[in-house]
Amino acid sequence: MEDKDLMEKELLIIKGVCDLYLHGTIESTTAEVHTAFKEALNVSLDIQNKLYNLMAEKGWYQTQTVEQTKIDTVKNKFSAQN
Repeated sequence: MEDKDLMEKELLIIKGVCDLYLHGTIESTTAEVHTAFKEALNVSLDIQNKLYNLMAEKGWYQTQTVEQTKIDTVKNKFSAQN
């Protein structure tokens, strides 16, 4: 398995972990549990960010640039619904 494939799998796993910790934080019934989940979430988000940055540096995580007119169109669409 290539490094790129391993990193993609790691990124997917850490995103899933972040999702679980986020829901744990939201659904916590005590301050202590909330704090524990929140701290774990922050650590996981840092790991996710490092993985993303490394993949982006290597060209393994491509993003697309969107034209400002398209952004404005979507923004206006949702602003009009309020």
